[in-house]
Amino acid sequence: MAEAHSKPNHDYHLVDPSPWPILGATAAFVMAIGAVMWMKGLAPLGLKAGGFVFGVGLLGVLAVMVLWWRDVIGESSHGFHTKVVQIGLRYGMILFIASEVMFFVAWFWAFFNASLFPADTIEYSKLEFTGGAWPPKGIEVIDPWHFPLLNTLILLTSGTTVTYAHHALLTGNRLGLKIGLALTILLGAIFTYVQAYEYAHAPFAFKGSIYGATFFMATGFHGFHVIVGTIFLTVCLGRAFVGQLTQGHHLGFEFAAWYWHFVDVVWLFLFACIYVWGSWGAVIEHG
Repeated sequence: MAEAHSKPNHDYHLVDPSPWPILGATAAFVMAIGAVMWMKGLAPLGLKAGGFVFGVGLLGVLAVMVLWWRDVIGESSHGFHTKVVQIGLRYGMILFIASEVMFFVAWFWAFFNASLFPADTIEYSKLEFTGGAWPPKGIEVIDPWHFPLLNTLILLTSGTTVTYAHHALLTGNRLGLKIGLALTILLGAIFTYVQAYEYAHAPFAFKGSIYGATFFMATGFHGFHVIVGTIFLTVCLGRAFVGQLTQGHHLGFEFAAWYWHFVDVVWLFLFACIYVWGSWGAVIEHG
């Protein structure tokens, strides 16, 4: 009976009960509550524990990521991801990326709503969001042809290196696979560092204007996705070193490449719309 259950006479994978979805959702909820407490300075019962609560939630999310990823890799390594299952997984990844596209559409919508109709000022806490102009009066913007252009070149190059890694895998070039992945991870880390430096020296803050709010939300969430993609590719590099990625069985790496190309395309829209078009005619900060 045990052998019949482990080797069913069909191509579909019946997933075993898993604790990770509910534990991941709980950890994410704790992290969100901690973030709100931290940013708002809330102190229930006189305890300012927002940062601590956020840290606990973050550790929980990271732990679930590691353990859930381990289980999925195990399923793949033990032959559960048949050709039929892989079709379903591909559709799932496509739908996930589509949902991510709509996520970024929301931030672009907020940006264009504020920038295309700057005369429709909204008074909130006695602060005029735009002052009737875009970028808002008194805002110095980041030079799009400095760090933003550098980061654009970095991401475009990383798209090339991850494609090279995929091609190397398909042709049996194991060394090329590892080098391509390592270069992509390095470029992703450099992009994150450059964006963090840009944020630290930005001439405007998140609060105080709708320009700063829409800018940091859109570019910040993209930066978060770059970090996630870098972790995704790092896992693939580790699997490449232990021989788990082969010419005919590398679905995880394929999904990582899809995700990375999605991140590339979103950045091109961010660069063109927010950095270049959004700063047109504004005072450029030269720090």
